[in-house]
Amino acid sequence: MKFLQRLGRSIMLPVAVLPVAAILSGIGFWISNGGKNPNLVSTFLDAAGGSLLGNMALLFAVGISIGMANKSDGTSALAGLVSWLVVTTLLKPETVMLFTGVGDVNEVDPAFLRVQNVFVGIICGLIGAWCYNRFKDTKLPDALSFFSGKRSVAIVTAGFSLVLAIVLFFVWPFVYQALVGFGEWIVTLGAFGTGIYGFLNRLLIPVGLHHALNSVFWFDVAGINDLNNFLDGTGTYGVTGQYMTGFFPIMMFGLPGAALAMYLTARTTRKKLAYGILLGGAISSFFVGVTEPLEFAFMFLAPVLYLVHAVFTGISMAISQILPVRMGFGFSGGFVDLVLGWMNPMAQNPWLIPVMGVFWFGIYFVVFYFIIKRFNLKTPGREDDDILADDTEYDTRATDDKYLVTGGRFINALGGKDNILELENCATRLRMEIDDVSKVDDTALKRAGAAGTMKPGGKSVQVVYGTNVQFVKDAMEAIMTGRAEAPTGAAPEPSTAPGGTGVLTGAATTTITLRQPLQGRVVPLAEVPDPTFGQGIMGPGLAIEPTGDTVIAPADGTIGATFDSSHAVALVLGDGTELLIHVGIDTVEMKGEGFQTLVEKGQKVTAGTPLLRFDLAKIRAAGHPAVTPVIVLNNENARIDFT
Repeated sequence: MKFLQRLGRSIMLPVAVLPVAAILSGIGFWISNGGKNPNLVSTFLDAAGGSLLGNMALLFAVGISIGMANKSDGTSALAGLVSWLVVTTLLKPETVMLFTGVGDVNEVDPAFLRVQNVFVGIICGLIGAWCYNRFKDTKLPDALSFFSGKRSVAIVTAGFSLVLAIVLFFVWPFVYQALVGFGEWIVTLGAFGTGIYGFLNRLLIPVGLHHALNSVFWFDVAGINDLNNFLDGTGTYGVTGQYMTGFFPIMMFGLPGAALAMYLTARTTRKKLAYGILLGGAISSFFVGVTEPLEFAFMFLAPVLYLVHAVFTGISMAISQILPVRMGFGFSGGFVDLVLGWMNPMAQNPWLIPVMGVFWFGIYFVVFYFIIKRFNLKTPGREDDDILADDTEYDTRATDDKYLVTGGRFINALGGKDNILELENCATRLRMEIDDVSKVDDTALKRAGAAGTMKPGGKSVQVVYGTNVQFVKDAMEAIMTGRAEAPTGAAPEPSTAPGGTGVLTGAATTTITLRQPLQGRVVPLAEVPDPTFGQGIMGPGLAIEPTGDTVIAPADGTIGATFDSSHAVALVLGDGTELLIHVGIDTVEMKGEGFQTLVEKGQKVTAGTPLLRFDLAKIRAAGHPAVTPVIVLNNENARIDFT
């Protein structure tokens, strides 16, 4: 599943350019009245959009090679491009003509006219990424040293791509012809067959074979010629258009409904990231019927949703034929083609398409929302943290020298990078699996800026740092993977709250009066079953055994930090006091399930503003204590009073 999530994330890079390209092509198609009256503007726009849409498979090859590579750089992109060029050049009709000895390119198997598809692009991208990961550090003898390391990647990629081309040369025609024959049989099944066609049309998009199926129904392969007959107005009224109509309600309304469901179920901290992907895809799907930006956004992240989408498309196709309603397109099943085809003599009851669309919008939204929440599917904005951790597209945080210094010293104090088996973090601490715990130097960790070290047992080690622990973890990963080097400058001075802006110390006790941020019974920190809080390592404060489900701001202030797992929030008060409200113990392990952050970092709030919401039953069902510490991070002499 992590492979599919990583693949889905990688696909977002090329998919991100498609909505604008689709809209440009759609506007050009509209201006030219469906391509019948081209002019300078329509030709320009169509060419601009087509430059990307027509090379979508190539974009996939390069984008996936970048996204699937470890420590990706331009070399991995070059490897994906090399693989694509080798495979498609060897399998283009002109080359195949020479291989097979036929006298004319028109005699070449038509399967090779469709070899430049998304499926081949994905395979080439994966080959490029694998070769990069495997051979980028290759060391050759001195005589061949020029080709060592990253220079060897493209060469090796070309070799593996030769093998892929040979395999496809023999396999591809059989797959293509089998699909065409299957499509011709579907024609005999009436509305049920139309539904099967719609289902398979969507199901085959990931492998690029839907073009073979479309050729049976849209063009003159089997005598149907549905698309051309509709555009020419020369078909049979009530029949022509039946293999296109059902796409309109799905593309214009159904998929935007799915996009809304995915946006509303995205984690609060990632809604902005999901918004851009899903809004652009929804606009592209509605106006011009280009669905790939939305479909590729979830087909690999949540395959079960894509299967549901394929089933719904089949049902829509069958219903459209039965009603009856007929409509066709020259570009795709979007708003532009609906308007252009409204007055076509082959159009039948086109007013039913928006009516059906409203129905499908509701169906898609409800079903997608329910399935995503019920099965915790990793749609955009809900991906696992470890899948996104190395994704520079999503990571807008900068790691400066201070955290690189701390990270480097932490690594040394933990026995070196080879001694660190696993590295994660929660709201305030690093959570690690250490190969040899005896090598961990607690004193050195303290000098480097740690507030404390805990060894729960076995190979587990936790280093308490503060709310900026994510930056330290990122810096440690950068050093351990070779993406950065630890500076030689001085490390930060240790403090009881390294994540803060400075520790406010003083001999006198400072009483901080706050509104109780959560309904429940107030208990002393000593009753919290976690030494980081119970022993005051993070700072003084109180805890609450909750009966409510919403954390509110205990005073006016600014949100200092939120967390991907949504189980904690930091607040900076007007006088500089830094508070951490941490719902439950070890609840970071729930990865956000049952939690919802309601604010953003940097947002100004007033006392009583809801900060985060949680499901108390889910916390207890997961076996975690729900007690919620409220900690002062930057004043070891503070005392909290709740009103």
